[in-house]
This record gives sequence, structure tokens and C-alpha cells, in this order.
Amino acid sequence: MSNIVNKITALSAVVFIGAVSVLTVFLPKQSQSQDEGRELAKFPKISMSALADGSFTESLSTWCADHFAGRSGWTSAGAALNSRICENVSNGIYITGERLLDTDAAKRGSSSAAADSVNDFAENYSGAVYMAAVPTATGVYGNLLPEHLRSDTEKAQISRFCDHISTGVRRIDTYTLLKTLSDQNIYYNTDSRWTCYGAYCVYRTVIQKLGFIPISYGRYSISHVTDEYLGDLYRRAMCKRCRSDILDVYTISDGAEVTECTGMDNQGIVTEKQLFDREAAKGQEKYQLYLGEPLPLIRISTTVSNERKLLVIGDSFADCFIPFLTQHYSEIVYFRPKYAARQLTSFLDPDDYEQTLLLMGIDTLSEGSIPTIEKR
Repeated sequence: MSNIVNKITALSAVVFIGAVSVLTVFLPKQSQSQDEGRELAKFPKISMSALADGSFTESLSTWCADHFAGRSGWTSAGAALNSRICENVSNGIYITGERLLDTDAAKRGSSSAAADSVNDFAENYSGAVYMAAVPTATGVYGNLLPEHLRSDTEKAQISRFCDHISTGVRRIDTYTLLKTLSDQNIYYNTDSRWTCYGAYCVYRTVIQKLGFIPISYGRYSISHVTDEYLGDLYRRAMCKRCRSDILDVYTISDGAEVTECTGMDNQGIVTEKQLFDREAAKGQEKYQLYLGEPLPLIRISTTVSNERKLLVIGDSFADCFIPFLTQHYSEIVYFRPKYAARQLTSFLDPDDYEQTLLLMGIDTLSEGSIPTIEKR
């Protein structure tokens, strides 16, 4: 009897593996993963050199993994099982209620190299430099993590970074502000970044440091553009029980208007941009609602008549923050080091701007130096 059961089990396994293999080969292939927000591997080209050095086999293995039949369902099921048996941790993401937190935050490298880059920029710049190091969701809600997963807090990481900043750089404390507002909707549940409301809360403090009176919350009209946003933490955890987030847009009907918004790529090609790309919110990269597809440089002109010009150097935390600044400056230039293949000074002369705001997440600042803003 046991022999028959073994044969049936073996036959079932063979049939299952065969069926999945056939489906993997013949089912239509997707070019991108909606859940993970990335391009899937393309079938590798066969060549003698690729066969000889083993790269074809490696690429074929990646292709099979990316296009495995029912991959999304299997991945989600695996994540759910993993979170049950591994202390609610899936692929480095801690799942607590409906909120996702990055457990790798405590393993980040030193931010001293980034601080040296900021100091170098400030030393060679004639205007006033302001630095806002922003915590991720893990930094604000780290108390939800088990004790052994928070050995190095983002509060400590930001403090060490600020200790390396020269006295000529004016520091803006975002951590304390955001921590006091942690019971409000200031961070997404499925993403490490702040919500538009979180950005607005920090804007109120930043803009006063820059010498302006903030726009009151009541003057803004808030529209919910999409309620289907699944952020970077979801894409790692693939936790289906997490609810998607809402992406908002804040506008003022009786305020200053944007007269021009352009982007420049690394080849110097200029294209028209929008503060809010609502079409992007309908696609896979929904966060590109804010300023559209990333480019190294974005230049914004407004109807504000004070001739004040601001240079912002930032990462994705600045994307939904920039629109709040348009009520105070006649021109804003937003430089994104992550997407720049050449120096900031090859795009513009920083001294043409009386103030520079550096606004970056501590995760970005812990990745190393920012060579594109250093003097060369």
C-alpha cells in the first residue's frame, strides 16, 4: 500500500513540475512586474562565448525565475508563509499590523562620506546652505520593531551625520518633528517615504528657516489621485494583506502659479515637465505622480515676483516636497544626484542661487559620498 502511495506521490510531482514547466515556456511573457515595480529578465541570446563562460546559463536561470508560471502568487504565498514562521519578517521587511518596516535600517553604513560632500559644497558656495536629513518610516516607527532589530536607530544615524556637518551648514531637525506627529498620517504603510501630509508638516518648519511664512493648511485643496499605491517596502515583502496607500496632491487656487517646468537629462536635452503627472499615477510607477519620470535637473518658474531663487539638492523625499516651495520663490531648481552622470556645476552655477536646501533621507546619506556636488 505504501509503495502505491509513493508511486502516486512521485507521479503527481512529475506531472506538476512538467505542467508548470510547459506553462512557463508557453504562457505570454510580461516585460515588467507590477507587484515588484521592476523589469523582468529577457530571454538571453545564445552565443559560443556566453555558453563558454557560463553567462548564458546564469541569464537563463534568471529568466526562468522571473517568468515562472504563477510567479506572483507563489511569491506572495512564500512571503506569507515566511512571515508566519520567521517572526513576521519577509525579505528583510517587518510586517506589523498594516505597516511595513525595513529591518535592514540598522545595518546601514556610515554617513560621514556624504557629510564630507555636503561640507565640500558649502565651503565652495557663496550662499546659505540648509541641511534636512529625513528619517524613513523605520526611523519614526522603529519602536514597533522587536528589540534585536533596532540595534542602531535612525535617530542615532542622523545625529552622527549632523555631527560631521560643518558649522557653516544650517541644520533642520526633521526627526523630532516627525516623531511627535507619528500618530498622524505622515508616512505610507507600504513605503519608506513620507506622505504629502508628512512633507507639508516638515515644509512648515523648513520654509520658516528659509525666511518665509508657511501657507496655512486650510488654503490647500487636497485631491486623492489614486488609492492603489504599493510602495518600495511592499515590493520587497510582497505581503498581500497590506492595504494600498493613497497618493494626494495639494494645490492652491488663489496662490502663485507655475509658469514653466522643464527637465534636463545628462545629455543636456530639455523636456517639458509637470509638478503633478496624473497619467503616471495610472501606470506602474505611481509615485512618479510627483514631478514625473526622474531626471537629474528640474527647473521651475513661478508667478512669484520676489526674484528669489532656490537650489534644492535632494532624493525622492523631495519629490512631493518641491510643490510646497513654489508659493515662495520665483525660481526653483531641483538637482537629483542619484540620476546625474556629471557634476552639478556642469548644469548650472550654484552661486546664482542665494540659498541651497539639501533634503535627503538618511538611507540615501548612508550610501556614501555625493561626488556630483563636490568641487572638481
